[in-house]
Amino acid sequence: MLLYMNNNSGTPSYFEFTVFSDYGSLRYLFFCLCLLIYMTIISANLVIVLTVCVEKSLHQPMYIFICCLSLNSLYGSAGFFPRFLMDILSDTHFISRPFCFLQIYIIHTFKTHELNILTVMSYDRLVAICQPLHYHRKMTFRTVLCLSIFSVLSPLCLLGHFFYLSISFPLCGYKINRIFCTSWSVVQLSCVDINVIRQFNAVLFVFTPLFFVLYTYLRILLVCRRSSSEFRGKALQTCLPHIVTFVNYCISVFCEVPLSRYKTDGVSPFIIVFLSLEFLIIPPISNPLVYGLNLPQIRGVIVRLIRIRKVVDPK
Repeated sequence: MLLYMNNNSGTPSYFEFTVFSDYGSLRYLFFCLCLLIYMTIISANLVIVLTVCVEKSLHQPMYIFICCLSLNSLYGSAGFFPRFLMDILSDTHFISRPFCFLQIYIIHTFKTHELNILTVMSYDRLVAICQPLHYHRKMTFRTVLCLSIFSVLSPLCLLGHFFYLSISFPLCGYKINRIFCTSWSVVQLSCVDINVIRQFNAVLFVFTPLFFVLYTYLRILLVCRRSSSEFRGKALQTCLPHIVTFVNYCISVFCEVPLSRYKTDGVSPFIIVFLSLEFLIIPPISNPLVYGLNLPQIRGVIVRLIRIRKVVDPK
């Protein structure tokens, strides 16, 4: 253990992932499977981003937010998969302290960006359904830009203080029972109690946006209740992709909560790997599928672009 400690402060200069096992030649199969998943995430989300950027008819608030979701998926995947693919083939699983905190930063901002964008999208749906006559006045390009910037920058400011505390806490160990660095896995190594900070961050980053989304859909339900069946059908068709995406994200994050809240020394490595990978794989793959297949505007543009490419390059 002393080999991985800073001589001056006793703080670990390296961390060790303890979940990885030696699967022999099977690791090459796992590597190929994870590489395929990563390539699928990149391809699916790039299609959404390029479709929204190229097609002028999609330069509207809802599609811009969908594009932001896909960009965030690319960002979060880039912070996890390259290192994870290296660890699958590696015989040792050490990560330096700076790179560990960099990975923590990327993954946590990825999760917070995702939740913020979904929260902003719920506000967009609220205005579109409850105040349709004022939609274009309220959801201007400037408003969309401000909301997008807020979704990206607010986690950077709010998480800054937490990461400063995480880095400054004295640590009494260097072994992380995970497949990647997370703030809670490092904080669990701390020599001091930080339960109050954990609860504050849970309320701030998770429950506040969650309550706002629930509030927006309560407002939408009240409006739909007083409207015609045709209006309710259109409202459901408009909100369904966002509802599916938001519920999927919540399930993915809450699956990871037990790993963050409790000690995992006696937990099966398979369960740890499954719960860790769920929110890093399912939302980045399902989001472009939900919006690409369910929204006829995006689906139509994708089909048209494919047909144009076949005409230009018949081979």
